[in-house]
Amino acid sequence: MENLRQKQLTQWLMDFFLLEKCVLTSMNGDAGFRRYFRFQKDEQSFIAVDSPVDKCNNSAFLSVQKQLTQVGVKVPEVLACDEQQGFMCLSDLGNCELSTVLTLDNMAIHYQQAILLLPKIASIPQQNLPVYDKAFVQLELDIFSKWLLHKHLDIQLTHEQEIQLQTCFDFLISNALEQPQVVMHRDFHSRNLMLVDNELAVIDFQDAVIGPITYDVVSLLRDCYVKWPREQIMPLLDYFVGRMSSQFSLQHINAQQWQQWFDLMGLQRHIKASGIFARLYHRDDKPSYLSDIPLTLSYIVDISAQYPECYFLESLVTNTVMPKLSQKMAEAAV
Repeated sequence: MENLRQKQLTQWLMDFFLLEKCVLTSMNGDAGFRRYFRFQKDEQSFIAVDSPVDKCNNSAFLSVQKQLTQVGVKVPEVLACDEQQGFMCLSDLGNCELSTVLTLDNMAIHYQQAILLLPKIASIPQQNLPVYDKAFVQLELDIFSKWLLHKHLDIQLTHEQEIQLQTCFDFLISNALEQPQVVMHRDFHSRNLMLVDNELAVIDFQDAVIGPITYDVVSLLRDCYVKWPREQIMPLLDYFVGRMSSQFSLQHINAQQWQQWFDLMGLQRHIKASGIFARLYHRDDKPSYLSDIPLTLSYIVDISAQYPECYFLESLVTNTVMPKLSQKMAEAAV
């Protein structure tokens, strides 16, 4: 099926651009169902996208791409699109993911550059965007239980433990819903930011929703793939707060409230991510993400230990999940 789709994509490009031949070179894809290819036309590189209509929200991609362009956020240009087949041709932003150039010495300046994009993203029109509501957040948290605890680690909670875990989840849901609600990218981290001529461009924005104001900044600063020292993160959070407070007239919100929103939003995201990494392995046959689970769990332990409402979660991950994961990883390495 994949080979057939690739042949159809190639033919579509040849017909659209009047090419005699078109050679697609596969690129590393994201965690979703899209596939990306490079091809050359007139000695210039372009990106071809196979985005199956039954699995990908292509109309959302096109709509958000247009809105981001209008507010001055650099994104791939859509050069051609066949929504019926699920094929696109995009401009090529190159190979330089922000994640590949970050160091302890330069991360602050690059992250400030990224944070400056967030007021623009947050301000795009909210029409037709999904709302990150209670059911949505609960659905994401349940991925942790279903895919990491049950499927990957075969951990069966007692009825009492399930109630305790849901009490933690309810606390995190309330935290998300009480925040100012803005447009959020929903996967704003250093692998989805491209460095193009010293300017940052944004990719993978098709899952944008209306949701909590701290979601994108915690995705960036408490990245699921890299952990920075707290002393370098906190000034950047302050930088974000200053920009968003000015943009949305939020000067009345104190620093302690921002910190709690940020902490608990990150906790919710890492709970979800650890489950998604397990799901990518079991459902989508993408084993490389398993190695990212320990970092997400370390974030969960660090933050849940700071809030009494999440002490059960800290104990569960420390005493049950992490030992079981270590055992499973050791067995797989033999």
